[in-house]
Amino acid sequence: MPGIRFVIFDMDQVLYDYEHAVRLRLLEELTGRPAAEIDAAVWGGPHEEAAEAGDPATADAYLAQYGDLLGYPIDFDTWCEIRRKMMRARPEVLDLVRNLKATADVALLTNNGMMLKAALPVCAPETIEIFGDKAHVSAEFKLRKPDPELYRVVCDTYGYAPEESAFVDDKPENVVGAEKAGLTGHVFEDISGFSAFLKLHALI
Repeated sequence: MPGIRFVIFDMDQVLYDYEHAVRLRLLEELTGRPAAEIDAAVWGGPHEEAAEAGDPATADAYLAQYGDLLGYPIDFDTWCEIRRKMMRARPEVLDLVRNLKATADVALLTNNGMMLKAALPVCAPETIEIFGDKAHVSAEFKLRKPDPELYRVVCDTYGYAPEESAFVDDKPENVVGAEKAGLTGHVFEDISGFSAFLKLHALI
């Protein structure tokens, strides 16, 4: 069995805390529209999953659609500020990923549309620092987790076989998708379990 040379990470609830309720509260304050109504309009239909798979294909188009669904015009800076406030970096986890770079290549893969791709330097600057050009949203590949083909494409993009790659996500179904593609999977629950996984595979 080959050693692991490439590790792909989810973002929300792995590298960052993610609080959807905070986003809804901030959008309610911005628009005057009830949070439950906003949630149903923006995230209750097919639009977000379609965006995660690359439709709309640009950040500008995503933002225009978002404003239409929200029923309120929203600009890039406002969207970024709300996204930034609903997430909080997990320094200990990020430090482990930084240390991991001494033994393996790393990449980010989050189910998100092209708007977040454009916003990463503002909302999650640590992802740019750590992953650089390998900080990806699923929309770039026109696929979304847990489709096994997505993991194969990401591995192939960087020249790694699935068998020498690993994937870390908080959602079991996404890890199962990676395992179906041939990667080694880890369901993130806490930093101790994550650290144990890295030690098991001689990555730290």
